[in-house]
Amino acid sequence: MGLFGSLFTGVSALFGQSQNTAIISNNIANITTTGFKRSEAAFQSLVTAQGGTSAYSPGTVTVNRLQRVSQQGALQQTASTTDAAVSGNGFFAVRDGVDTDTEFLYTRAGQFREDAQGLLRNAAGFVLYAFPIDADGNLPANQGDLSSLVPADVQFLGGLTRPTSSAELAFNLDSTIVDNTLANADTGPADFTRGLTVYDSLGEPQVMTFQFRKTYGPQATAAGTRSDLNATDNLVNDLGLTDGDQFTLTDEGAPTGTGVVRTYDINTASGGDVTVTTVQDIIDDINANFTGISAFLGNDNELVIQRDDFTNAGAPEAVTLADVGGGSALTALGLPAGTQNTTDLTAPAASGQTYNNGDPTDSPPYSTGEYPAFQFLPGDNQYNSRGWYQVDILTPDGTIESRGLLNFNGDGSLNAIPDTDGNIDINLSQIDFGNGSEPQNIDIDIERFSQFAGDFNVIFTDQNGAELGLRTGVDITADGRIVARFSNGASADLYQIPLITFANPNGLTERSGTAFSESDASGEENLRLPGQGGAGFIEPSSLEASNVDLADEFARLIVSQRAFGAGTRLINTVDQMTQDLLSLR
Repeated sequence: MGLFGSLFTGVSALFGQSQNTAIISNNIANITTTGFKRSEAAFQSLVTAQGGTSAYSPGTVTVNRLQRVSQQGALQQTASTTDAAVSGNGFFAVRDGVDTDTEFLYTRAGQFREDAQGLLRNAAGFVLYAFPIDADGNLPANQGDLSSLVPADVQFLGGLTRPTSSAELAFNLDSTIVDNTLANADTGPADFTRGLTVYDSLGEPQVMTFQFRKTYGPQATAAGTRSDLNATDNLVNDLGLTDGDQFTLTDEGAPTGTGVVRTYDINTASGGDVTVTTVQDIIDDINANFTGISAFLGNDNELVIQRDDFTNAGAPEAVTLADVGGGSALTALGLPAGTQNTTDLTAPAASGQTYNNGDPTDSPPYSTGEYPAFQFLPGDNQYNSRGWYQVDILTPDGTIESRGLLNFNGDGSLNAIPDTDGNIDINLSQIDFGNGSEPQNIDIDIERFSQFAGDFNVIFTDQNGAELGLRTGVDITADGRIVARFSNGASADLYQIPLITFANPNGLTERSGTAFSESDASGEENLRLPGQGGAGFIEPSSLEASNVDLADEFARLIVSQRAFGAGTRLINTVDQMTQDLLSLR
């Protein structure tokens, strides 16, 4: 076996280095192939077992190919919005087409382009597969299963409309205008009107009109009509009231029969509870002797007597004014005689709309249904009786879609309690524009409403709807979403690209087209969202270059060449020794 064993060893050396050279050649040939993963030749010896130590039988050498799939290639930026690279662990899931009978393959080659059918294919022709995203932005429930993946089809035969679902308004409402009684707040012109263009499900613009009217609020209010009052005016000498006249104020807020009643004598004591000579005297006495009733001069110098609260133990909240003995004190002051009740906020007969869908007895807060709740703690004075506005929201045909009340604090900010999501919204529901579009809900953010002395002012308006738009492009985003962009400025999330990870990616089986298939050595696939569960990240508008190092490959090629030459020298030597053996006589 000696000489011939050496010959076989030399032949195995030549074969091994030939394999090594082939691997190096393949690496160099694919140095510019996107997503290509280099391989290396790993040599190992095959030893001939020995029965003793007196004779030696040479062994041979064999070659195994080691894949370097887990080695990251350099990332290169591109100008294409559908190119994508993986930084870290993971592969794109692809198939040869849309036939579900074909197996899934896995690749790092992310040169995706839209084909004639709207499918995203890479340079090797493989179709990208991803999770579909529904209209609410949700992913499939079975995200761990390859069957949840669908072909990434970005073709839109039509365009895209985006109905308005939310809007944001920032208005300043003038605090200096004259108040109106709530009962008559919908009969006169609005103090301030603005329109907001929204879009229905058909992409048609619809103008919603917002009307604002300053009001005394829903509390029982006796509002005077005389606007030339001053706090220091003498009731008789300056304002012309009759000396000795009397009027009464009754608190109707408590259960019947237990209300506070006070009689006011004008200028001269006439047997009443208190003698008043100026407007300020009336205001001071009411504020000092009635709990839950306030008196003040309004914005137009009118005398206002108003309840601070809305309900009391289920009894109606009201105030009653009456002249005594046929006098005319109330008429001279411009105050209405009779009982003034808390406005019925549940269903105003004038429009059939509702001020509130909640319970007026809630404290705090007082719920105004579609409108944000406001703080109502009269004992702590946690609402502003002078900061009320009625809001009417009208559809394009003039129908009142919603009506509600807003209250502003003394510092001009909106008196509102955020909802459970932390929002201060007017929530319009099931709006029907009467043109065949689907009824829609719109949440209107009014957190930045204010009430300051000054002109009515629109700070900004915004809404998230858009008219019909045609598709202008497709993007792959940094979080792995495939997004379609449209000419109307809208966008739609179509798919979520997962990354497929393996326990041993170096054990994958190489396939043509810079792709791999699962094998026993690689372990089973795991579907992960980018950046989660050990998966890498998706880099948009980038491609992963080959991980081949040309200098390293050339160095290996030189070594392989020398080793191959040494193997040929070995065979030549054995050949000469054999020839010498055969020449013996």
